[in-house]
Amino acid sequence: MAKPKKTPRPKAETPKGFRDYFGADVVERARMLEAIAQVYHRYGFDALDSSAVETVEALGKFLPDVDRPNEGVFAWQEEGGGDKAGDWLALRYDLTAPLARVYAQHRNDLPTPYRRYAMGPVWRNEKPGPGRFRQFYQCDADTVGAASVAADAEICAMLSDCLETVGIARGDYVVRVNNRKVLNGVLEATGLTDGAERDAVLRTIDKFDKVGAAGVAELLGKGRLDASGAYIDGIGLSEEQAGPVLAFLTSKGADARETLANLRAAVAGSAAGLEGVAELEEIAELLAAQGYGPDRIIIDPSVVRGLGYYTGPVFEAELTFDILDEKGRKRQFGSVAGGGRYDDLVKRFTGQAVPATGVSIGVDRLLAALRAQGQAGAPSAGPVVVTVMDRGRMAAYQSMVGELRSAGIRAEVYLGNPKAFGNQLKYADKRGSPIAVIEGEDEAARGVVQVKDLILGAQIAQSATLEEWKERPSQFEVPRDQLVAKVLEILESQR
Repeated sequence: MAKPKKTPRPKAETPKGFRDYFGADVVERARMLEAIAQVYHRYGFDALDSSAVETVEALGKFLPDVDRPNEGVFAWQEEGGGDKAGDWLALRYDLTAPLARVYAQHRNDLPTPYRRYAMGPVWRNEKPGPGRFRQFYQCDADTVGAASVAADAEICAMLSDCLETVGIARGDYVVRVNNRKVLNGVLEATGLTDGAERDAVLRTIDKFDKVGAAGVAELLGKGRLDASGAYIDGIGLSEEQAGPVLAFLTSKGADARETLANLRAAVAGSAAGLEGVAELEEIAELLAAQGYGPDRIIIDPSVVRGLGYYTGPVFEAELTFDILDEKGRKRQFGSVAGGGRYDDLVKRFTGQAVPATGVSIGVDRLLAALRAQGQAGAPSAGPVVVTVMDRGRMAAYQSMVGELRSAGIRAEVYLGNPKAFGNQLKYADKRGSPIAVIEGEDEAARGVVQVKDLILGAQIAQSATLEEWKERPSQFEVPRDQLVAKVLEILESQR
């Protein structure tokens, strides 16, 4: 009789494109989300925590390939009943599509306009790459039901405040604003009617920052050689068709007034384009009235935004400071947030157009930016560790840790094998603990405890002479009833 095959052990590894977050990462993200939430709340937005799972039908056109609903998102089909097939469900692709469903479902109970913010993970079933994961956090704020571009201006101002609140200095970022109506006017001027050709022009415009006006001109025409020497086919527009696009891309002037004048010239003859320019002018005036000048927010025709549902103003927050890439070359950090107006989104559910505008902040990218500036990534202090010298006195040790916690101090009792005291100090070191509390039989009899400053002790051990070590003791004996006061004193000295 053959022996049954052993079930292979599962591999202890994260799925491709996913990652685990440990203590410091989780704390930093929570701190950032709380700071951003305070800004959103100050602007009058209410929190919303919608379902992480939506029907594929609700996500609709946001999927990369609507004909294959399990492409682009993580989706599955429920078991059907009778002659009815089961629903297709999917993990949310972003936080905007769920908002459209929530508003359409609950609109009779919600105020108009409805101002909400949402924070949480989203999932995309796309090919992972360096810095590109299949699960990541977004932090959104949207106004639904307000047609005025004052709502768009407010979103831009709020985005600026968020960046400065989390630690991005003024001068290290810029919020760039454009309008899809202006782009539509440019496309009208090209004479293109085919949707695929128009999309190709938009994708080419989006490369302006990388290849410049000359490179865009080549890509709109016959094509160009890229940096690697490979030839990239162009769209095949004539010089007359490409002219309005290039005039649009090079319309950025010395200030908003000059830029707007150039844009009017670029879209002359297009009602939609001129309407878009007028909206940009109003946004610039509203922001200036609130004190948001070109040092923070600018009109920039090169902002396209890729999603097809944008119908009006679009905006993008770009960090302008330099970082070093994996090859040691300087480059700007780039975009960390974006959004715009999407007046047709709720219409999919209600049949009626509902104006809406919003922004999404990429939390992971923003955290990476702060780490690049040295403002995040430092290990957070671990808990004060109360060591165990006598198993029979566990209640006394728990009493100590209870007093420390009641005073707002992060603390824990060592719960491993207390036989080797050195292992307890190694544990405290691995936790990044600032202090260890020691009470053996002798200390208990005398009513005292030993409080060891682990941070100072490590510093002394690295560089101090014997005389300096004697003059700067890192371990203190204090009466038991002064334990909390001494710990607070040491923690204050370590800041």
